[in-house]
Amino acid sequence: METARVFFGLAAPLAVSWEREWFSNRPRLALVFSLAYGACAIAPYRDDAKALGALGVSVLMALGLSLVYGSHHALFASVSIFTPVTSGRATINKKLGVILLAIAAVTAVWVAGATIVTLVAQLLLSDKAIVMTSALLLAVFGGGSVVKAATDPVKEEVRQLQPGPAKTAAEALVASGGRSIGLFERGVLFVFLAAGQPEAAALVLAAKALARAPVDHVNHASKYFLVGTLGSVIASAAMSMAARSAIGLPIL
Repeated sequence: METARVFFGLAAPLAVSWEREWFSNRPRLALVFSLAYGACAIAPYRDDAKALGALGVSVLMALGLSLVYGSHHALFASVSIFTPVTSGRATINKKLGVILLAIAAVTAVWVAGATIVTLVAQLLLSDKAIVMTSALLLAVFGGGSVVKAATDPVKEEVRQLQPGPAKTAAEALVASGGRSIGLFERGVLFVFLAAGQPEAAALVLAAKALARAPVDHVNHASKYFLVGTLGSVIASAAMSMAARSAIGLPIL
């Protein structure tokens, strides 16, 4: 619990600051937030040198990221770290930011190196971890071959349509499918099914259906997305059930 509390407690403010773009727009807020939230996270372990070191890593990362990504504000009254990129000051600030991030990385190795090595060793020796990871890769990437084989006939039908608005619309909608979306879809479906949460997987499919509803008015495009989704579901479900069975869990 100690490791989890410290890790999540120190990572959370960095993630919030990154998403809110505080490192570039409000660097002082990012620094104060990282320090204050991190201090709360390590409060029960404040007498532990490594816990204090972990807090230092978080603060160094916040400061380093502010220096690297800053644009036009000042972190300190006497040092403008957000001057135009073309200025010498900005170049120095970015170099200093990189140095601070490197120091943070070295400190992180000292603080958590042994724990990370132990966790990695446990994962490498864990049959369950390897089975689940391999099944995930098979579902995501191997499932792509299943989807391609299922949707190729639909693409051929679209190519054989007579030139006109219908063919143009169908080609545009089919092209908007995107390989990366399919990879993400199969990955999410596998994770939920492997975790024994088919209801969550159903919500993913429902959300996709709602997102596609306004544009799936072209017959061939509708068929393409339906066949592709079914292929992804079959691949993800098959691999998740096989993986759960292999490690001694109920298939659903």
